[in-house]
Amino acid sequence: MGTCRLSPGSGEAVLVAAGLLTLLITTCLLLGFTVLNDAFFQKACKPKTNIVFLKVHKSASSTVMNILFRFGEMHNLTFAFPLKGGHQLFYPHHFMAKFVQGFSPRKPPQFNILCHHMRFLRPEVQKVVPSTAIYFSILRNPVQLMESSFVYYKGTSAFARARSLEEFLSQPYRFYNPTAGDSHYAKNLMTFDFGFNPDAEVTAKRVNLMLKAIEASFDLLLISEYFDESMVLLKETLCWDLDSVVSFPLNSRDSSTRSPLSSITAEKIKAWNRLDWEIYTHFNRTFWERIERDIGRERMWREVRALRQRQAELARTCLQGMGSVGPKDIKDSSLRPLQYGKARILGYNLKQGLDKATEHMCRRLVTPELQYSTALYNKQLKTSLFFLGSLKIEATSVPVSS
Repeated sequence: MGTCRLSPGSGEAVLVAAGLLTLLITTCLLLGFTVLNDAFFQKACKPKTNIVFLKVHKSASSTVMNILFRFGEMHNLTFAFPLKGGHQLFYPHHFMAKFVQGFSPRKPPQFNILCHHMRFLRPEVQKVVPSTAIYFSILRNPVQLMESSFVYYKGTSAFARARSLEEFLSQPYRFYNPTAGDSHYAKNLMTFDFGFNPDAEVTAKRVNLMLKAIEASFDLLLISEYFDESMVLLKETLCWDLDSVVSFPLNSRDSSTRSPLSSITAEKIKAWNRLDWEIYTHFNRTFWERIERDIGRERMWREVRALRQRQAELARTCLQGMGSVGPKDIKDSSLRPLQYGKARILGYNLKQGLDKATEHMCRRLVTPELQYSTALYNKQLKTSLFFLGSLKIEATSVPVSS
């Protein structure tokens, strides 16, 4: 039997080659570990389909709602629509399960997504969605929120007679009547949407109880000023893919209707909306703590960059001019958003000549909230037993299936 003999020096060559191979593998692992690790955990979890979104006013919530509409439509999920296809769940009343079209107290919770405007009341919400539902909301700096609210809701009793936000803040109780049915738009609007009393005395005990109640009810609080970071955190929490959380800003207004605020005015807004300020500052802090704990700053930066690249790619694919336009420049009336108060709400024009699948995808990204909600309601009306006996309302958008 023959034997294998190594020539002098060949053993050293083998050892050197093995060492180089080991170094190469180690380097590749170090460079690719995080990506592989991210991919592994993304495959390991199961996408969440039972969701409650508290749609806080003037906090980029219409854009989030579009994300939920698209995901729900794609996965044939059941939405908890307001009775007869309305767009609010009897807001500003506290939410009750009977406000939902098709709800029956004799059946177990049967809806996947609850996301229309409501004033939160968890015991009633729990009657509508499964116990496994993820609860989340999005917050906005109360300074910018009130400036926006003043423009959007200029016709309300508190704002109608004030010539400017500064005039309102100089003597708020000259204009503000807490007993008026629309007073919530003018003070602590986030506090009100979460179900609390916006006119309550601000004490450390009250604030602490309010924050603990929100933490007990919600799995995730996002921050609109960090919208892309918020969508990455939402994607992580819901175990969704990147395309599920891409978006174009919806229900945003033209910069010509935005007013710069002095530091004095900003401080007055914080004082007037003290409860909102306490909510915002607390959950802004916990938002970043959550990112550090669950994702890490480095990975967050990579995910945000990927999200922005994908959104830029979709803008090049879908949009004429790659951006939003004023309401008079929107060519397709079905894509024209409802105009509020003195605000000029922007919209989009789609590129011409898109193939059917691409046009379908692009249209969903830019369809305004009211039109999309109506179209989904009519689709669900036709296919779900929950809606037997209800009246069909006319859709103001294109059909859901194009």
